[in-house]
Amino acid sequence: MYTVKEIYYTLQGEGRHTGRPAVFLRFSGCNLWTGREKDRSKATCQFCDTDFVGVDGPGGGKYKDPLSLSEAVEKTWTDAVEFDRNRYVVCTGGEPLLQLDSPAIEALHEKGFKVAVETNGTISLPKGIDWTCVSPKANTKLTVRAGEELKFVFPQKDANPSQFENLSFDHFSLQPMDGPDLAANTAKAIAYSLRNPRWTLSIQTHKILGIE
Repeated sequence: MYTVKEIYYTLQGEGRHTGRPAVFLRFSGCNLWTGREKDRSKATCQFCDTDFVGVDGPGGGKYKDPLSLSEAVEKTWTDAVEFDRNRYVVCTGGEPLLQLDSPAIEALHEKGFKVAVETNGTISLPKGIDWTCVSPKANTKLTVRAGEELKFVFPQKDANPSQFENLSFDHFSLQPMDGPDLAANTAKAIAYSLRNPRWTLSIQTHKILGIE
């Protein structure tokens, strides 16, 4: 059984694949925060900007097996795409690795999808993922220490980008923390990237464009 907040077709708004058409498969639940505002101040991650509670989004629900989940993702793609190529699904959350497993990945591969995951990196990866993006959070133990992309929300109290630079990722990016201090955080991220050119700037373009 897979509990899903929403499934929708959009453009990837941030990170290395910014602008790429994709189905977003958002799983419900996270291991660093309940998703409820009353618990935010006590959460390990206190700056999450995503609603991952429940199953009330488009395509949301409980899927009994990998096939039914992959069929829902495929329908979301084919209903939106004029020419059916370059199928790409981004598995996200909350924390997708609480639920995403190798049978689900295999089912998505059988539908022709490349499978990406956006994870906080505290849970081991299942086999078969094509693109791993880790977004580490302060005061957590990082289990996933290699992949295609490390995207650090910046700045974070008790964590610094430099502590992740020796990990085995192909790309490193800084994403300014959203909220009331976004302008100041963006300026800090720009300055840090200019001083440390291993890091590139990731902007949440979907928020600028007004898309999901």
